Parts: sequence; C-alpha cells; structure tokens
Amino acid sequence: MELKVIDAKGQVSGSLAASDALFAREYNEALVHQLVTAFLANARSGNRAQLTRAEVKHSTKKPWRQKGTGRARAGMSSSPLWRGGGRIFPNKPDENFTQKVNRKMYRAGMATILSQLVRDERLFVIEDLSVATPKTKAFAEQVKNLGMEQVLFVTKQLDENVYLSSRNLPNVLVLEAQQIDPYSLLRYKKVVVTKEAVAQLEEQWV
Repeated sequence: MELKVIDAKGQVSGSLAASDALFAREYNEALVHQLVTAFLANARSGNRAQLTRAEVKHSTKKPWRQKGTGRARAGMSSSPLWRGGGRIFPNKPDENFTQKVNRKMYRAGMATILSQLVRDERLFVIEDLSVATPKTKAFAEQVKNLGMEQVLFVTKQLDENVYLSSRNLPNVLVLEAQQIDPYSLLRYKKVVVTKEAVAQLEEQWV
C-alpha cells in the first residue's frame, strides 16, 4: 500500500510503501463499532451513587434550638426528611462497564480503521515532527502551514518540546505509536504519522 507523504506546507511530496495487512484491509463496520464502544465503555469509572446523610455536603450545625420555636425538631440540614438531605437507603450500584475485546479482534479492528483512513485520504505521512522551542505559537504555526484544523499526530517517541507546545491546542493531539486508540483515530479529521511511527505500527500490529 502506498501512503501519501506530505511536506511542511501540506503538499504531497512522495509516497511510502507500507504493509497491505495494516493499511489495505477490508472495512468491517461491526468490528469498528465494537472496538469504539468497548473503548468508551472501559473509560467509564462506574462510581455513580446516591449520598447518605453523612456524605451530603451540609453543615452539622443545629438549624434552630430544640424547644420554643414552634417548629418541628431538627438536628441538621442533611437529615433525610429535609429537601436536599441524604437518602436513608441510598442506591449505590456496584457497576462494572468493562468490555473484553480479544487481542486478534483489536489488532484487526485497528488495521481496519487505519485502512479506511487511507482510503478516505485522511491519513498522511511526514518525515519528522519536531519544534525548536516549547512554544504553543510555534507549533500552531506548523499545524496552520499543513493546512489542517483538527489533527492527530502520531510519533514514535514524543519529544518534550512537541508535547509542551501542543498540549494547549484544542483540536490537536500528539500521541506515541503505542498509545493510539480507535476513538482518537476516528475522532480527528486528519491523522499525520511520522515515517518512524509507520514502521513501529507495522511492527506492533502486523
């Protein structure tokens, strides 16, 4: 499979031969859906719960004195009888949202996603990703020169300057080849991979 190589201006400057097993796989919608669903489900913490009177953020001060006001006795505003108070028997479900995806399925799914990105002309290769100073302005200029708005960069090893200069840009994400996930690959409009990262992806997934 030939991948398009672009220069610093975002113009196609050549091509790179890559593995057909990784970049020319047939599309499988059900598998991609399962991968993304499992990834998002595994990101859930599963810790929702109602609060007891001890856990509600209320003062423990007695709202008014015990006798003489004519009102009902009250010890604290977190009482279950009060609006905004804790629950007597709170619902605390023990939820586990994790979904298992077999290793071969995950590998096939990632190859399917990468192949579809190539077919849709959303995946490009660059020589290298580096920035001289850890300045957001410098990296934003590089992204602008490439002519891309929402972009995921994949490198073999994340340079500290690149990390520091890219982390504050809202529509840009830089990941190492071993960190890529199905959701990030599909979420960004363009994916730009360095040549070294392509070699690592082939080693990792083929």
